[in-house]
Amino acid sequence: MEITSFEQFELNRQLLNAIADLGYSEPTPIQQKTIPLSLGNHDVLGIAQTGTGKTAAYLLPLLMKIKYAQGQNPRALILAPTRELVMQINKAIGELGKYTDLRHLALYGGLGPKTQIETLQKGVDLLVATPGRFMDLYRMGEIVTKDIRTMVLDEADKMMDMGFMPQIRSILEIIPTKRQNLLFSATFGGRVERLSAEFLEAPIKIEVTPQASTADMVSQVIYETPNFRTKINLLDYLISKDSFQRVIIFARTKTTAENIYKFLARKVVESDKIRVIHANKGQNTRINAMDAFKEGNIQVLVATDVVARGIDVAEVSHVINFDLPLIYEDYVHRIGRTGRANHTGEAITFLTAPEEYHVQKIERIIRMTIPRQPLPSQVEVPETPFDEQQAMLREIDDQRRKEDPTFLGAFHEKKTKPLAGGKARLKAKAKLPGAKKSASPGAGGRPSGTRSKSSGGTSHKSGSTKRPASRGGRR
Repeated sequence: MEITSFEQFELNRQLLNAIADLGYSEPTPIQQKTIPLSLGNHDVLGIAQTGTGKTAAYLLPLLMKIKYAQGQNPRALILAPTRELVMQINKAIGELGKYTDLRHLALYGGLGPKTQIETLQKGVDLLVATPGRFMDLYRMGEIVTKDIRTMVLDEADKMMDMGFMPQIRSILEIIPTKRQNLLFSATFGGRVERLSAEFLEAPIKIEVTPQASTADMVSQVIYETPNFRTKINLLDYLISKDSFQRVIIFARTKTTAENIYKFLARKVVESDKIRVIHANKGQNTRINAMDAFKEGNIQVLVATDVVARGIDVAEVSHVINFDLPLIYEDYVHRIGRTGRANHTGEAITFLTAPEEYHVQKIERIIRMTIPRQPLPSQVEVPETPFDEQQAMLREIDDQRRKEDPTFLGAFHEKKTKPLAGGKARLKAKAKLPGAKKSASPGAGGRPSGTRSKSSGGTSHKSGSTKRPASRGGRR
């Protein structure tokens, strides 16, 4: 039976009223498939991109099952890899559970645990947490896990990338084995598959789009750029266009993100219309920047991949990959920030010669060739500095060596060939630093710099060398 309305699910009136308030009329494909299975207490493995409605897909049946506030200890646990995503999920719980009395709490690092502990002590029904902060508070004796009956892992692939597997295993050891499990991931690589085998029991797999596919509402394009300065000039040209109303620029490193921010704030965008967030920024700074971007108060957000997942802003017009992520699946999550909630968006990637290697691998993952466009004629293309050119050539050499271990490359250390024969060895010695030149051998075949005995039996060196002292002579 085709599901066309939330009324067709076995949800209570409180949840249906909240859904209506949010303006949701028709469930998305992931919601149509997940909600009935979750309500039926099945373990679920969901492969779905961000922006497909997967958060509501697991929250609605979860809120339906725990229904109302009860007891002191949490009865459900949702784990997410980043504080931004934890905050986003907790906000969604507040919106969907607004007509219930359910108590929910977000646990994440970056700030002191005092307030979180005080809330825990008052009683909580549902926890949303990063694995690290959850384990910290558990070891402090502040979390009692015996009543947890449902556990959700969101963005499982990102958790693997961030090295959370030890904490997840620790959590699995301390919560009841008799529980329902749900795991959601945008990709289904080997590590996620192993985790699902360890975490889920006879799961039903739901894949609403091909794994690691890119959203249909997002158009993608690549501009080939010869150097860093051309990237900056192209960024200047694009951001100045009227259509770039709400833009996220992703950079690979904190240093690059800061440099982009400083350039744009100084020359292109009004300083109060742009923010930058990365791991070195404080918690409050990041939250304030995200809120300002969601509210439309700033035009440009410059970020590293720390926020590639967890930004839920409906009308991001453009995502710009200033450089490509080294974790290729993160490309999907970067461009997934646009084209959300049935809005169209554009993802633009700047590409230097060494990044060609990475984009080919990304294209294999997303199963498409990203179209390329020539640089606009208005964009200045300066000459590549020598140091930058050498660095790019070295990177290309490293890439070729990774694919072919026998490849030596232009920058390998050349070894001196062994020289045969006595004269050849002398020539090689003469070239060594600090070596003295030897005169040509005399008629007797002995070089003139060697020792000889005089008729008087006194040993000496020719030239200006010192005469050695005799044993009985003066000292």
